[in-house]
Order: sequence, then C-alpha cells, then structure tokens
Amino acid sequence: MHSRVADLPPRPDPELPVQARLLAVASALFADRGFAQTSVQDIVETAGVTKGAMYHYYSSKDDLLQEIHSRLLALQAGRLAEIAGRGGPAADRLRAAAADVVVSTLEHLDDAVVSMRSVHMLPAARQAAVRAERRRYHERFRALVEEGQRAGELRSDVSADLVAHQFFGGVSHLGSWYRADGELGPADIGATFADLLIRGLSGG
Repeated sequence: MHSRVADLPPRPDPELPVQARLLAVASALFADRGFAQTSVQDIVETAGVTKGAMYHYYSSKDDLLQEIHSRLLALQAGRLAEIAGRGGPAADRLRAAAADVVVSTLEHLDDAVVSMRSVHMLPAARQAAVRAERRRYHERFRALVEEGQRAGELRSDVSADLVAHQFFGGVSHLGSWYRADGELGPADIGATFADLLIRGLSGG
C-alpha cells in the first residue's frame, strides 16, 4: 500500500516552508505514482506535516495539482515574455524561446510530467482555467513565429499554429525518455530542439 512509510520517498528539507514542502512532495508523488493513486495522507506523511497544516494552504489535492501546473506555466510564460520583448531578429528570439522552454521543462520535470498527465483529472471548471492559461502561452510563442514570417526570416508557407503544436508536442514527451544521468543535459537538448525548429522554418 502506498501509505506505508517505507514506500514513501525521502522527506524534503524540513527547513523549507510548509507550503513549499507540500508542493515539492505532491509534485514528486503525482509524477511517480499518478494523481489518483496518491492520497492526502501520503502527501502529509512525506512532507512531515499534519493534515491541518495542509488544509491551511490547500483545501484538496485539486488545489495542489492546479498550483503545480500554474507555477511552471507562470515561470515559462515570464521567460517567454522577456525573450520575446528583446530586440533583434524574431528568428533569434524564437530560437532562444524554444531552447528555454525545453530547459525549463527539464529543470522542473516533475511539475511538467504532472501537468501533462494529470490536469485532465481536475473538475471541468478548473480544466478550463488551466487550458486558457496554456493557450495564452502557446499563442505568445506562435506570435514569435508569425513575426519571423512577416519579416521574411522564416518560411511563410507553413502554418504558425501547426508549428507551435508540433513543437510543444515534442516538449510534452520529454518526460517519457529524458534521464538526468543521460549523455545529454537540458542545455544540449534545448539547443537541439531549437536548432531543429529554426532549420525547419528556414527558407533554404
């Protein structure tokens, strides 16, 4: 049974604030076992807090799941906005943005895996809110592609929407094959993803 202490992952740093510990533990457990298979008892036991402490911050597992998704998306959306707002050719900014998405996904892989695999388990209203957040992020990425197309830096004979879907489809599968002890690190993989994207959109 998953609630056995011996079956739980190591406890996080007890010096971390309670809310940070809960999020770290929930993300690790949801990624490893799945959302449905993780109980509130598993979370509080591993975090080393009481249920009362958890319910002070989160009223349910749904709250934790939505927060895990939102915090990663907020980080990535902020980085994308900063990169897109720089000067210089749109193609260069798109390359930087594409690499950053991959690196930030791999650096927060538990959060990313949870977002990809478990958000559909949220109630309908929460799912709609999550999808709206993600759609705004993808639209900002797509806008960079369109900017490059208008400037003649990137091929204009392909749909920018299709480009974004294809790219993020690849990003969504990172958790199925990436290994932290593998030959390639996040920066290497990010650079390769970005290079393949730009080469595919080049006019050559």
